[in-house]
Amino acid sequence: MTVLLLLLALLLAAVTLLPLSGRQDWWIRMWDFPRIQIAIAQGAVAALALWALDGWLRWLVLVPTLLGMAVHLRRIRPFTPLARRQMRFAPRRDDGAEVTLMAANVLMENDRHDLVRDLIADVDPDVLLLMETDERWLEALRPALARYPHRVEIPKDDYYGMIFATKLEVVESEAARLTVDETPSVFAELRTRGGRLFRFVGLHPQPPVPGVDTDERDAQILYAARFARKSDVPLVTMGDFNDAAWSPTSRLFKHYGRYLDPRIGRGLYASFHANNILIRCAIDQLFVTDDIAMVDFRLGPKVGSDHFPVIARVRIDPEEARALNVRPPPMTEEEREEIDERVEEYKRGLSPLDPRPEPEATTV
Repeated sequence: MTVLLLLLALLLAAVTLLPLSGRQDWWIRMWDFPRIQIAIAQGAVAALALWALDGWLRWLVLVPTLLGMAVHLRRIRPFTPLARRQMRFAPRRDDGAEVTLMAANVLMENDRHDLVRDLIADVDPDVLLLMETDERWLEALRPALARYPHRVEIPKDDYYGMIFATKLEVVESEAARLTVDETPSVFAELRTRGGRLFRFVGLHPQPPVPGVDTDERDAQILYAARFARKSDVPLVTMGDFNDAAWSPTSRLFKHYGRYLDPRIGRGLYASFHANNILIRCAIDQLFVTDDIAMVDFRLGPKVGSDHFPVIARVRIDPEEARALNVRPPPMTEEEREEIDERVEEYKRGLSPLDPRPEPEATTV
């Protein structure tokens, strides 16, 4: 028992410290995801150490274990009711300024097309983002997509297909590769029914898996943050980020782009894995700039995928947003210089935004 507890304490301390190194190796960054699970495991080890060990051996296990728990709980705490909410919900008013959005990773091999079609009909989103869509999914969803006059369709058989569809007036929309990999992103400039302008970014970068480090994923996420800073137009970013909400990249993204997160002070809204609560984590994200008010935010039901859909209703109303939202803290000059340097470093590896759709994309 003593040897086992010592080994467990050492292992859990290692996977706690590795992500703090700042390295982008996949086998390091993968430990950003299970912080809740690691904290629970450390709590169990600490309890066993109190029961089974005595003297200095007890403290040899307890000290790194409890310090590790503190690291995880500090990262997780903002996504609990213990933290102050960044966004108070606005009352619903159908005056043309509100927009309903839905993003769903449908899982390419999922054959429950009917569940996704039914959810689209039930939610009736103004802006729809679907991920992992291949040709089979595109054909199966034709009846549901027919109600959207503007669509960007990028069917792919590598788990990175994407469909963007909207009922709103489109000023501009495009699909682009932001990095050297093959994962597309969607950028759009839209108008609400009341004529208010806002921007939308849809992302689905690659996760850290064997052979795939996180430099490409982080490049796409930081590019979207930089995109927000380049304009005073309200902006919504959605998608399967394949990055935990509490990771260094997500926190940097929000800080650099001055985004707000509706989950802060409310809960985890853990969207993956829909079929296994033991490994569940918040990787499907919705971030908005502070000039957008949140009316509703929730996870959708199971649709046969390993992700829950993300559903939100926002109000493009800067004046009301100022009254409801907590403005993000300003960046220091040192932070700005450091982050700008990182973005420029990434930029050298980015493909430029092409105003034409990429070859696989079809715009309707």
